[in-house]
Amino acid sequence: MVQGECNCGAVSFTVDAGISDVFVCHCSICRRSTGSGGIAVAVVANKTFAWIKGQDQISYWSKPGHEWHTYFCQVCGTAVPGENDTESMYLPVGTLTSGCENLRVAHHLYVHSKASWEEIGDSGKQHIENYEAEV
Repeated sequence: MVQGECNCGAVSFTVDAGISDVFVCHCSICRRSTGSGGIAVAVVANKTFAWIKGQDQISYWSKPGHEWHTYFCQVCGTAVPGENDTESMYLPVGTLTSGCENLRVAHHLYVHSKASWEEIGDSGKQHIENYEAEV
């Protein structure tokens, strides 16, 4: 069981599944959104995800002219889980409070767009652009 919450505790959630793979997006939009080198997320099936509290405290923003979007706590501004696609949710891994002991960076996305000051120093597979699942 994985649990997580925002900084102020207004929003919390659980995932009834183990997670291990972390995807780090280095695109300029994610860098601006977080104020850091990007955002690290895990992706889980919708059927394993549940809100504990605070769904009414979540705001949404979509970048005009893009598919990019973000969900965040309207009280403290923390990035919170959101729709990845019709079958899955993304979880900002910095919000996880338990069940995250086996996390490892598996993929770096949009590495051609990473900040000039950032060095990728782990063994995660680097993708020039978006991750394409291997079938």
